[in-house]
Amino acid sequence: MKLLAIIPIATLTACDPVPTAEQFIPDYLGVETALLDDDLVQFKVAMTNALSSKDVDNYAECAAAQYTLIRGWGFARHVRTNVNEEGGVWRADAVYTISPSLPRGLRTIDAEVVTAACVEKGIPTV
Repeated sequence: MKLLAIIPIATLTACDPVPTAEQFIPDYLGVETALLDDDLVQFKVAMTNALSSKDVDNYAECAAAQYTLIRGWGFARHVRTNVNEEGGVWRADAVYTISPSLPRGLRTIDAEVVTAACVEKGIPTV
């Protein structure tokens, strides 16, 4: 009886496609930036092979950190991020404020520290 229960399960899993390494390597498709105000910036990013929405959120944060440094400022504050996935492509639409000094709020980032972490993790920036 146990043998019959094991055979169908083994047969089903043998038919499942075996994942390849490429399916676990993120493919970053680019960043679009739009300056909404002097200190308010929108970042639209896209990627494939994300494991969760956190991966695409991290990509947007990396873009925001590098952009902040490019503008000559040191800090950013997360305002909002909308993430969706369709057909295997993950997209994030994120908005950050940027500033020369540490802004008030809970979701602030030190642009130098975050950019360095992004480089270390292999996440592209702007």
